[in-house]
Formats: sequence, structure tokens, C-alpha cells
Amino acid sequence: MNIEEVMLELKNYGNENTKKTLEKHGAKEPFFGVKVESLKKIQKKTKTNHKLALELYATGNSDAMYLASMIADTTIMKNSEIEKWAKEAYWYYLSEYAVPSVAAKHKDGFSIAMKWIDKKEERYTSAGWATLSVILSKRPNDELDIKKIKNLLKRAEKEIHTSENRTRYAMNNFVISVGTYIPELNKSAAESADIIGKVNVEMGGTSCKVPMAKEYIAKVVKLGRVGKKRK
Repeated sequence: MNIEEVMLELKNYGNENTKKTLEKHGAKEPFFGVKVESLKKIQKKTKTNHKLALELYATGNSDAMYLASMIADTTIMKNSEIEKWAKEAYWYYLSEYAVPSVAAKHKDGFSIAMKWIDKKEERYTSAGWATLSVILSKRPNDELDIKKIKNLLKRAEKEIHTSENRTRYAMNNFVISVGTYIPELNKSAAESADIIGKVNVEMGGTSCKVPMAKEYIAKVVKLGRVGKKRK
């Protein structure tokens, strides 16, 4: 499929109710309001196609940008391309989900995320913490720097309540990810979650809620799922 064909499919899959919901969360024109399940249908047709992914992201259309993250080839993706994507991720659907899904699979994903969390702009800091969470959820623990992650846990504990809105949300998810996917840091994450307490995030008038990290981690422990990675 070429760019014109994909954009036409995206337009045909557009849903007004989905569009209204995404607008409440921060999406802006141009976009069609395509559900993720429909994006997956297009993904099956395009498969991994890095050239097409770059073209889709460059459209500035939110649906196309998200699809781009699903078909990008991280084995050949340049660091500069990931940086460009992060810079152009104008709302959290892109900065906390699309971009991190790509960055986390990249060979330099951890160092890229570490650089982002030190920036000032919310789109970068939220993307950085979200990328770290994805990395923890998927990479084998013997490939992770546990000491560094513990230090990041303490940093989140200290900075979360004074950070930007969406960064607070991403930090809270990071604490949950540490407690969920790193067995040796489960107790430390639970202690940090207890100190952090409730995290307030402005959700744009939607019904979405911020999970209580302490309760979430306790539930994972109760279910015996600590350390079980995502596919």
C-alpha cells in the first residue's frame, strides 16, 4: 500500500464518536477518529514498512501518526527520526503511547528515554517515563540496569508531585511498572507508591482516572503476576 491508499483507508475507518472522544483527550485536526482495532487491520496489510511509516507520521494526521508507530522498523530507524517524532507528538496519545512503543524497541531506547526525562518540555518528559515503562514491561531483567532503575524510582518519588501534568501520569505508571515487572524491586516500588500516595492529573473533563500505584502493585502481588512480562 502507498501513502494515498493508506490515508483513504484511514478516512473510511473514521468514526465520529471516536473523533469526539479523542478531541476531549487533546487530539486536533487533521484526524479522522480511527479506532485502534481498525488501525490493526491496516497494519496487517502494510506489515512493517519504514518508508511508509515516515511518510504517515509526516502528514501530521494523528491517526496516521499512530499507525506509523505500528509499522515502523526500529532495526533501521535512526535516532534523529525518533527525536523528530517525539518533537512532533503534540498530544499524549502520541507522546505517551505511539512514540514510546517505537523508542522502547530501539537499541538505544533506554538512553533516549533518559535524555528525554531530563528535558523541560512535557511532551519529552512524559514520553521518556512512558518509554522506560514499556522497556521494563518487555525486556528481560538481565538486560536491565537494576541499580539505575532503583535510582529512577527514588527520583519519581521525589519529583512526581511537582512535575508537569502528563509527566505525573507517566511517572505514576513507571512506579507501577517497576513494582509489576522487576521482582527484586517490588517492595521498593510499593514503598515509593505508599509515599507518593494519590497523584492528581487533569484529564480534560473525561472520566479517565489515575490508578493508585500502591493498590495496583498490591493487586499484581495478590495475583502472583510479579515479573511476568508483556508480549
